[in-house]
Amino acid sequence: MPRVRGNVQTRARRKKILKLAKGYFGSKHTLYKTAHETVMKALAYGYRDRKQTKRNMRKLWITRINAACRLNGFKYSSLINGLLKAGVQVNRKMLADLALNDPKGFTAVVEVAKKGLAGEIKPQAVEAKVVVKAAKVEKVAEPQVELESLTVAQLKEMAQGLNLSGLSGLKKAELIEAIKQAQK
Repeated sequence: MPRVRGNVQTRARRKKILKLAKGYFGSKHTLYKTAHETVMKALAYGYRDRKQTKRNMRKLWITRINAACRLNGFKYSSLINGLLKAGVQVNRKMLADLALNDPKGFTAVVEVAKKGLAGEIKPQAVEAKVVVKAAKVEKVAEPQVELESLTVAQLKEMAQGLNLSGLSGLKKAELIEAIKQAQK
């Protein structure tokens, strides 16, 4: 029987590990044994931390929702309970975004939760209202993107339409700020 040599497979396996260790400090990217240990640890940490990132984001959303609830004189747990009783299905990510970007819309959600706790709302009617509010939030975000894509001349025309004066010497970013303040 012929002798089998593992040169090609061994070299390929080692090169794969060393390629993953590219950019590591010291011998961790040159010596196979230390590179292998480091890469295995890094892969394990990466897997673990992808899960932790999801946990941390949920914590952040809950903190933001709770802060907005406190501004409206309500508690987070009561809000979630009220929304469940009202039949509203909004995830925490959307609630946190609503609390951060649209305080008036979030206040409306709190009112829905209060009515849900009191038992005054039918579940189907509430879902349609919340969806409409979420659609309004998305529509509010669109003009901000459009302003930055316009030219300075177009921005000046828009400013004249809003009856803003003294804008001839302003830069593009300053014009955008003035238009945003005028639209509020």
